[in-house]
Amino acid sequence: MVEKEPITVICSDKLWLRSMKGHLEESDSVKYREGDKRRFWLHAETTDKLMMFSSDGRFFTLDCAKLPGGRGLGEAIRSFIELPPESDIVAMFVHKEGRKLLLAAHSGHGFVTSEDDALAMTRAGKRVMNVPAGVEAAACAFAEGDSVAVLGENRKLLVFSLTEVPELAKGRGVILQRYKDGGLSDARVFVWKDGLRDANGRTFDPAELKEYRGARAQAGRVVPRGFSKAHKFG
Repeated sequence: MVEKEPITVICSDKLWLRSMKGHLEESDSVKYREGDKRRFWLHAETTDKLMMFSSDGRFFTLDCAKLPGGRGLGEAIRSFIELPPESDIVAMFVHKEGRKLLLAAHSGHGFVTSEDDALAMTRAGKRVMNVPAGVEAAACAFAEGDSVAVLGENRKLLVFSLTEVPELAKGRGVILQRYKDGGLSDARVFVWKDGLRDANGRTFDPAELKEYRGARAQAGRVVPRGFSKAHKFG
C-alpha cells in the first residue's frame, strides 16, 4: 500500500526524470545537467499515475511512487519506457479518471480520446494515434471546454466547435486544419466565453477571436496582433 504524499515531478528538456518531496514552486535552485533545462514541472501525489504522450503516437504510464528521487539529477526516461531515439515526449501530465484528451498530429489530423483507455502499464506503451512515416504527433490537450483552437506553423489560427471532432479509441482522426505549407504547431480546447490564452499568458477574448471562428478543416487566418511568436498556446 502506497502512502499518499505530495511530490513534484520534474523532467528536463533532455528527458531526465526525477521526483522531489512536496509541492515545490518552479525555482532556479533546481539544478540540471550542463546544457539541459526544465521542460515539465508537475505537482502530483505518490498514489498518482504519470502519463506521457510521445511523438510516435504512443502513451506511456508510470507509477509516481516509483519515480527516481530528487537527490541527483534524475534518470533517463528511456530507462523506464521503450521510447525510440528518434521520438520525443509531447506531453506529460498526472492521470485523472474520466477525462478526455484532444490529440493532434503535425499533418493537421486529430481526434478526441479517453484518457482512461490510454493508460498503458507496459514499457512498450500503448499506440493510440496512428502517425504515418514522416509525420509526428504534435499536441495533446485536455478536452475541457466547448471550442477547439488550432495553430499552424504558418501562424494561422482556426477556432471551431469541439462537437466537430470525433471521439476514437485509436486512429488517425480527421483534418482539424489545412495547410499549404508547414503543419500543425499546437491545438487547445477552451471555453469560448473565457477566451484563449497564448504562450505569453495573454488572454484573447471572444470579441478578438470572432473572425477566427469557422468550421473544422479550414485554413484559418493569421493570428491577431500581439499574439505570441512561440507558435504555442498558454
